[in-house]
Amino acid sequence: MRSVSKFLVGVSFLVSLYSGIVNADVAPDALVKQTADDVLTIIKNDKEIQAGNQQKLYAVAEDKILPNFDFDRVCRMVLGKNWKAATPEQQASFQKEFRSLLLRTYSVALGKYKDQIIEYKPMRTEPDAKNVTVKTLILQSGGQPVAVDYSLVKNGVSWKVYDITIENVSLVTNYRGEFSTIIRQNGIDSLNTKLAEKNKNAGLR
Repeated sequence: MRSVSKFLVGVSFLVSLYSGIVNADVAPDALVKQTADDVLTIIKNDKEIQAGNQQKLYAVAEDKILPNFDFDRVCRMVLGKNWKAATPEQQASFQKEFRSLLLRTYSVALGKYKDQIIEYKPMRTEPDAKNVTVKTLILQSGGQPVAVDYSLVKNGVSWKVYDITIENVSLVTNYRGEFSTIIRQNGIDSLNTKLAEKNKNAGLR
C-alpha cells in the first residue's frame, strides 16, 4: 500500500459502513451516511475510547463492524485458489484467525479517529443491481484527501461488504498477495500459525 497511515485513516471509517447496512430497501450510500453520523458520535463522546481503552475498541469493532461482512466471500477471495486446496479444518482455522486480524485492524483504526470529515460521492447504479460501490473521500486537516471505496453485494435482503479499496489498493488484493507468499513458501498451516500468534499477542483468542 502507498501508506500505512492512509490505510488506517480509511479503515477508521469502515464503522460508518459496517455498523448498519442491513436493510436492502435503503440505498447503501444513504446507510453509509446515516450510520457514520451515529457511530462517529459514539467514538467522539466515549471517554474510555478517547483514552485508548483497547478492549473497548475491540468491542466496538466486534459489535459494529464484523457482523456486516460477507465473511465467507471475503475469506474465499483472500485465499484465492488456496481456499479450495485447504482442508475444511484449515479453512475454519483461517476464518477464525483472519476474523481476529480484521478485528485488530479496525480497532487500531478506530483509535486513530481525529475528527476527519467524510465526503460522499454520488452513487451510480441500476435499481436491481446486486453489486454496488460506495465512493467516499476522507478529508483530514493538514493532509491529502484519502479516497475510500466500499464494495457491497446484496445478500438476500441485506447488503454485505466484501472489499474496500483505499487509494486504489484493494484490501482483499493486498492480503491475498501477502498470504499467498507465506502459503507458497511454508503452507497454509504456517499462515494460520502466524496469524494466531499475532492475535494472541494482541490479547485476542
